Amino acid sequence: MAAKTFDMIVIGAGPGGYVAAIRGAQLGLNVAIVEREHLGGICLNWGCIPTKALLRSAEVFHLMHRAKEFGLKADGIGYDLDAVVQRSRGVAKQLSGGIGHLMKKNKITVFMGEATLPKTGTVSVKTDKGTEELASKAIVVATGARARELPGLEADGDLVWTYKHALMPKRMPKKLLVIGSGAIGIEFASFFNTLGADTTVVEVLDRVLPVEDAEISAFAKKSFTKQGMKIMEKSTVKKLDRAKGKVTAHIEAGGKTETMEFDTVISAVGIVGNVENLGLEGLGVKIDRTHVVTDEYCRTGVEGLYAIGDIAGAPWLAHKASHEGVMVAELIAGKKAHPIKPNTIAGCTYCHPQVASVGLTEAKAKEAGYEVKVGRFPFIGNGKAIALGEAEGLVKTVFDAKTGELLGAHMIGAEVTELIQGYVVGRTLETTEGELMETVFPHPTLSEMMHEAVLDAYGRALHI
Repeated sequence: MAAKTFDMIVIGAGPGGYVAAIRGAQLGLNVAIVEREHLGGICLNWGCIPTKALLRSAEVFHLMHRAKEFGLKADGIGYDLDAVVQRSRGVAKQLSGGIGHLMKKNKITVFMGEATLPKTGTVSVKTDKGTEELASKAIVVATGARARELPGLEADGDLVWTYKHALMPKRMPKKLLVIGSGAIGIEFASFFNTLGADTTVVEVLDRVLPVEDAEISAFAKKSFTKQGMKIMEKSTVKKLDRAKGKVTAHIEAGGKTETMEFDTVISAVGIVGNVENLGLEGLGVKIDRTHVVTDEYCRTGVEGLYAIGDIAGAPWLAHKASHEGVMVAELIAGKKAHPIKPNTIAGCTYCHPQVASVGLTEAKAKEAGYEVKVGRFPFIGNGKAIALGEAEGLVKTVFDAKTGELLGAHMIGAEVTELIQGYVVGRTLETTEGELMETVFPHPTLSEMMHEAVLDAYGRALHI
């Protein structure tokens, strides 16, 4: 049977792969995409989107309890966990179905099955109906990543959960242990804590949300503690003893080990790339700690073979994967492509309060040898934040004292995941403090704090 030939074949239909396929099709390429589970990948089905739906339910629940503050009445407040989960699944399903529509609209051939790369330029797809042979001079690997499992802390779906179990909980945890305080761990801790679980978060590093600016991490910790979470930093879960309906965790901190009892554990200790069983090593692809090594254009060093998204390393973010997908499709189509600069990619965490950042933290900027000017503006000084009843938060800017370049911006508080994009655009346009100061921000908005945090870096803040 002759192989079906395409201009471009994409393996994996997550936010990297499906976007690469669409851009390729827009540029006139004949594109095929291979997906073993569901269109939209983890992001749409088991990640970014369904978690945001859950967190929105928790946010509304939290606000219902605050009704009196707003002059409103709400009695008999409660929740139905199954209905909350059902809404989240419905949101995911709607978007996943939308990807199928986009594939049809762009005339992209979809193969549902497991892909392997038997030799350069060839993709073999094992489908329900047998094996399909596909050929292309350009192959894009976008197989994503999965939850890392530590020995002894493996998930069983009953007492110990991964993010997948946590997205479709069979029961509401009463005493919850979350291992890892990155975005995934903190978002689930925030969700279950808001719904009433007694929540403990264990982080091996010296602070929660360790990739964030130290000041933001400290603010977040204070806020989480106020909400009733127990935060344990510089701590390691050594082992879990499982019994009927309970888990005893052995947690080591400062040379001492203590045992604590929980009914549920969520493990969120990072991710590993889906690099196995593809045949990458046989082609000569270099793999470093479960990630494919690429250059700035996502090329693997093997002729015509690219790797994008989580499989190609940090930052492990859907929007980074999508942009790499567009860049690679443009390269394949012979267009001029711009490599992605990791420092211009924002990170967003949808806990309560939200956290968002772009660029260098204050510490990293100083480490890199910059002399810095730092500005801060608290939510309490902003009219809109007070009107919203969201006066807890902070916007922080880091500038190069010599050139006025915006090196980084870090925020915590209501809707900061939407606000951060203003600074992202600023960095992409290579804005200095001058232009940011001259920009007129609308009133009354939370965005005014972004202006004030710039002014503050130069001793010119107006409202503090």
